[in-house]
Amino acid sequence: MQSEGNVAVTALPSEQQRYLIGDRKRSRYRQQRKEGLIGYLFILPSIIGFLIFVLYPLISTFYYALTKWNGITAPEFVGIKNFVRLFTIDPSFMPSLKATLLFTLLSVPSSLIVGLLLAMLLNRNVMGIKFFRTALYLPAILPSIATLTLWKFIYHPEFGLANEILSALHLPTNAWLGSYQMAIPSMVIIGVWGVGSTMIIFLAGLQAVPQELYEAAKIDGSGVFSLFFKITLPMISPILFLQLILQVITALQAFNQPAILTQGGPGFSTDLLMYSIYQHAFSDFSSNPQIGYASAQVVVLFVLVLIVTVFTFRFSSMWVYSDNNLD
Repeated sequence: MQSEGNVAVTALPSEQQRYLIGDRKRSRYRQQRKEGLIGYLFILPSIIGFLIFVLYPLISTFYYALTKWNGITAPEFVGIKNFVRLFTIDPSFMPSLKATLLFTLLSVPSSLIVGLLLAMLLNRNVMGIKFFRTALYLPAILPSIATLTLWKFIYHPEFGLANEILSALHLPTNAWLGSYQMAIPSMVIIGVWGVGSTMIIFLAGLQAVPQELYEAAKIDGSGVFSLFFKITLPMISPILFLQLILQVITALQAFNQPAILTQGGPGFSTDLLMYSIYQHAFSDFSSNPQIGYASAQVVVLFVLVLIVTVFTFRFSSMWVYSDNNLD
């Protein structure tokens, strides 16, 4: 031991120093490993659930898409015959695909636009604003089946409320769900009526925009449209992007609307892909179930959702604002 003033310094041999350093590293490694094992233990139920309810069904679907299977007997491998039938033989598939894309193209922009406009109208501190927010959000929490059943009566061509209002205004009535041209738009109108959840999310985003930006822009002489396109829209673009992705996926997988309102008619004008999949797999389960063929449709729908999602993410950097865009 050596003494330097009031400080005692212990000179350890180099071998002993290396041993102590190595012991600390081993102790730190054991502690990190223990914490990691505890973390994996906590997420183990989620991992098991993902493997059982997501990954396994996904892999199984791809396999059954290559088979002829009725859900009871053993699957018979047929290769790509189901996909050949989809695109060359089945008269209902291409109309179903067209109806699904049309429904998505109409419903997603209309829901986003109406939801954003309502959010901007409700983003004010005026008397009774909480009542209006609640009233406009209420349709979004009503049961989907009950809502669609109600609208089915509203659209009734003879005694429905929609045609009664048109008649009272001396306007021509419509067949609504019974019309090839109006069936899909009629379904889209129901989605716009229940746009409350989209409105609430946009409202939260609008309230998070710093007011200092608006005040500085107004001092510089910016007008209403300039404030919207240069401040509001860029600042809520991440929320808009999230809503776009979620609503596109939801629209591509729409099922309740054709099942309750139209049963895919008239013709195949509202025979959306999810309803067509159900029809082939389960509707005639007692007589001629075609689960293998329905699995091929599921694969096509999966690829369609994947392409749309990847395409949207690929070009999101062009219009979605983030701090990284400033680098």
